[in-house]
This record gives sequence, structure tokens and C-alpha cells, in this order.
Amino acid sequence: MREIEVRGPEGLIETRLDLPAGGAAPRGVAVLCHPHPLYGGTLDNKVVHTLARTMNELGLAALRFNFRGVGASRGRYAEGIGEQDDLRAVLDAAGTHWPGLPLWLGGFSFGAYVSVAVAAGRPPAQLVSIAPPVNLFDFTALSRPDCPWLIVQGGADDIVPADEVRAWAVGLAPAPRLVEMMDAGHFFHGRLNHLREILSRELSVPRSARRT
Repeated sequence: MREIEVRGPEGLIETRLDLPAGGAAPRGVAVLCHPHPLYGGTLDNKVVHTLARTMNELGLAALRFNFRGVGASRGRYAEGIGEQDDLRAVLDAAGTHWPGLPLWLGGFSFGAYVSVAVAAGRPPAQLVSIAPPVNLFDFTALSRPDCPWLIVQGGADDIVPADEVRAWAVGLAPAPRLVEMMDAGHFFHGRLNHLREILSRELSVPRSARRT
């Protein structure tokens, strides 16, 4: 694990880089977004860390980062709007560090909202959204990203209702691949290994066979 330097609109953006085991050259780079900054969300969130670990197992480098005002990242919370600019700066840095490699994009909760918003204008090779907070942010105002898209939602989520996520997802055209973990809450307590298994299984499916 190491860091790469990223300068965003508000200054330094703190990052953590996780590389595949054994020194293997990554086949892609996944940029990962953490949950809400005002409610304890950081790049060290367990769900985000699980997502990074899964990406490494799939042969990708995983680049986590703190949004503005979190950890060593400069600036202050900007209602999910300024955070989109932070993400674009990290994507630019990732493209510079790994030219030619496909960029994946993922996010958990608030991070899912920010990543979907940015993906609409900068479609990644793969988008992963975990517990997208469709009841807290206006996802209907966002265009459907033109890329393969996996959504994982806890069926027992007490913050983001699963039925609202389901209704939103099936209304998209084409609908993303939606996997529900029926017994999982918002933070996937006690279910992180199962989450990792689902991510690994779903993201290992050849793109030509993946439902999007």
C-alpha cells in the first residue's frame, strides 16, 4: 500500500493505493469513493476496503481517496457537488499514472452517488455502486452511465430502503445488474466476506455475458 499525489480544486487530496499481490502488473485501475464525509466516511471505511481488496484479487490496482475536508484532504464538504470535482481530479491522476489501462469506478453510499454522477460524463470500463442512497440524493437527475454497471444492495438496509433502490434501478434503460443481499444492513456488518464473494463473482463475468 502506498500513496500517489493528487491535487484537486481545493488542494491536496489524500490517497491510498492498494496493488495486486505478488508484484503483478495491474490490468486496470479502480478508483473508489467513500461514504458521507459528515457521518464518519473515510477511505478506511470497511466496505470501501473490501471493495479495494476485491479489485486487487481481480488483478486491478485500487485507488482509495478522501473527499475534501476528510483526513489530510484540503477543503470542506460541498454537498456532493465539489466532491465530484475531487473525483475527477483523482481519475485524471490515475489516467496519468497508468496510461492506457482501463479505469473502473466504484463507491459506497454517498460515494456511490458521487461516482454515478461523474460516470455519466466519464463512463468507466466498469461501474460498481454499493447501497446507492437514492432516497437521500436526486439520482433521477443523473443520466444513466454508458458502461457495465453492478449495484449491490442490502435487503435489511435501514438507511437506504432496498425497495427504493430496486424501483430506481429497474427504471433505468438498460437496467444495471442488481444483486440484493437479503440479510445485509447498510454497513454490511458481519457480511463483508459475503459481499466480497458477490463482488468477485459478478465482476469476473465476461463483459459480453454480463447483463447491463
